[in-house]
Amino acid sequence: MIWEWVRTHEALFLWVGALSLVTFAASLVTIPFLVARLGKDHFIREQDFLSASGHWLARGVVLVGRTLLGVCLLLAGIVMLFVPGQGILTMLIGLVVLEFPGKAQLQSRILRCNGLKRSLNWIRARKGKEDFLFP
Repeated sequence: MIWEWVRTHEALFLWVGALSLVTFAASLVTIPFLVARLGKDHFIREQDFLSASGHWLARGVVLVGRTLLGVCLLLAGIVMLFVPGQGILTMLIGLVVLEFPGKAQLQSRILRCNGLKRSLNWIRARKGKEDFLFP
C-alpha cells in the first residue's frame, strides 16, 4: 500500500529530494558566511537599522534585500527541520537578518541553548573570527 503511493507520487519525491539537496548545499555556504560577517558583539548591542543615517532610498533598498534574505533563510530553516540541513541555525540567522519588533527578546530566548552558542562560535573559529559575546 505504501509502495503503491510512493510509485504514484514519484515526481513529488524527486522534487522534495532536490529541494532538500539545494537547501542543504545553500546552508553550507550561506550560514558560515553570514555568521562570520556579524560583529562579535552582535547579540549584546542595541541595533536600530530603521533609524540609521543615510539616504532613505538606500536604506529602503537594503531593508527590502535583508527582508527577502531573512524570509528565505527562515523558510529554508523550517524546511531543514524535516530534511537534512542546519534547520535551527538557519532559522536563527534568518531572524538575525530580519528587522521586526521584539527581535532582541526572541534572539535571547533562542540563544539560551548552549549547543547553539557552541555551534556559532565553532563556525566563527573556523573563519578566524573571535567568539560571540552573548547576553
